[in-house]
Amino acid sequence: MKNRGTPRSKGYRGFRAAAFTAALFVIGLTSGAGLLRAAAQSPPPGTPAPQPTALQGSPGAPSPEAPASGEPVPAAPTAAPAGTPASPGAAPTQPPIIVEPPSAGVGPGGTQVLRVLRSLGTLSLTVADPNVATATVDQIARTLTITGRAVGNTTVTLSDSRGLTRDIAVRVALAAGSLASSTTVRITGNPATSLFVKEQALAAALRAATVRPGAKIVAPVDAIDLDSSLNIDDVVTVSVPIILQGDPYFTVQGTTRVRVINDAQPPVRPGELLVSDYPETLKENGTLFSAGLSDRAALRFLYYHYNPGGQPDRRIVLKVANAATQPARVQFIDGSGGPGPYEMEAGHNSTETFLVHLAQNEGTVLTIPGQTTVTLYQQLLPAKSVVSGILQLHEIEGPPLQLALLAQNAGDPIDGPLLPEALLAGGPPHARGVYPIPEFFFDYSYQCDGPDLEMPIGQIPLPNMVEGQTLAGDYGVLQQITVRMVNNDPRNAREVALYANPRGGGATGTFIIDRVLVQAHQMAAFGRYKLREYVIPPGSFVRTEITTMPEGGSSYPLRLIVAPDDGSAPPGAPESPVY
Repeated sequence: MKNRGTPRSKGYRGFRAAAFTAALFVIGLTSGAGLLRAAAQSPPPGTPAPQPTALQGSPGAPSPEAPASGEPVPAAPTAAPAGTPASPGAAPTQPPIIVEPPSAGVGPGGTQVLRVLRSLGTLSLTVADPNVATATVDQIARTLTITGRAVGNTTVTLSDSRGLTRDIAVRVALAAGSLASSTTVRITGNPATSLFVKEQALAAALRAATVRPGAKIVAPVDAIDLDSSLNIDDVVTVSVPIILQGDPYFTVQGTTRVRVINDAQPPVRPGELLVSDYPETLKENGTLFSAGLSDRAALRFLYYHYNPGGQPDRRIVLKVANAATQPARVQFIDGSGGPGPYEMEAGHNSTETFLVHLAQNEGTVLTIPGQTTVTLYQQLLPAKSVVSGILQLHEIEGPPLQLALLAQNAGDPIDGPLLPEALLAGGPPHARGVYPIPEFFFDYSYQCDGPDLEMPIGQIPLPNMVEGQTLAGDYGVLQQITVRMVNNDPRNAREVALYANPRGGGATGTFIIDRVLVQAHQMAAFGRYKLREYVIPPGSFVRTEITTMPEGGSSYPLRLIVAPDDGSAPPGAPESPVY
């Protein structure tokens, strides 16, 4: 059975209702009493508000008696809640004078206008150092005009009718330089790669810029937006962002628009090799090398120089002088390495850059006006540093020109006439002169079932056509090699490889093998380093073409060897210096 609970009587329900009514009556009386008390404490309309009582501890407040021992200490009065109005006697806060921009920067003789906001009445000003800058105020336009007078810093103090002031810091300085809005450069290339186009556009923009002494140039080539190569006879315009900065100058930031024209110029083989490696170690400034350049002739120029410790920072400058009245046009292919402390690195970088540019016929076309001297190329050479350069020049048209390579202090002006001095001398003898064979061509055949094929590089000394040392090591001489690798086995393929084998000492290397760039960090003497792997099909042959050049700072000769693959580390392996 379910338990339904105990039934309750009607009398019980009546008792509950009476109790509930009585409770409501008591609550109503209590509330009413509270309202009556509140009404009695509120002053009637028009009655003055009571004055505040001084807080304990404030000036003029009576000192309360100390509480008796054991009695609780009275609580400190609480602060007024947030939002409480200030006392009627407090002065309102005045809005400050605002100047936009808050400081000024002008050049000597330049002006800058600043806006003055939240000022009242007449404006007045004082300049802490009127020799640095002056200032005037326009009361109607509410503007302040600062005029620079001399390089330095000062302060302009501005005040209004309320007596409020505002200090404005003023700097008077020169700009770090100036940028050209646009310029044009002519190049060659078949085609010219996007990287080369960007490099030449940047170089042209910097040639058109004016940079003050000590200012630094921030112009990364990666900031130029160009992804495609430039074909022969095509034109492209690129934007070159440049920043000129450095104490004590104002920073200059802008963009130069460069129009790049790819001239249709065929590759021209040089007839002579010029070498400047004496004095290799520089102890003074002057002319390092001098030679002539004739119409429609081409020549290659190799230089290699070291600036020892204790010497001033220097600069290597290549200039060309045109003594005639008519202009000349010159194609200029360059490859430079350094400056840096490592001679092998400088020589390797210059060779790698030159061979890559030469393979594409990438160069710059310059116009040499009549009766002028133009700086073709320049490289900084700090103390304890070495520089290396391989350049190729082709006079497209014009009168005979005179070339000169100079050593000068880094801070000296770059432009100027050729020096009439005799060539510098001193130190151990090294090559300096004109050499008749700037390029070697070799054809070889290799039989897979025959002996190894050894091809010497840098082993033929070249006589000097002027007074001076012979050229040992063939530095600057282009080596072009073709090898035909024959497999006479009609059934089995043969695996062969091309190796580099330094013979004179440690050496670096740059090789263009079948139009692929292969490079080698320092290779130990008499080691064998794999440059390329080949598979020769049964009863067939493979032709490979190699272009290389002995590198400055390395110890040549070197042998290239074609032999069966010995299973050694391939190019690009972690344990190989070849990449």
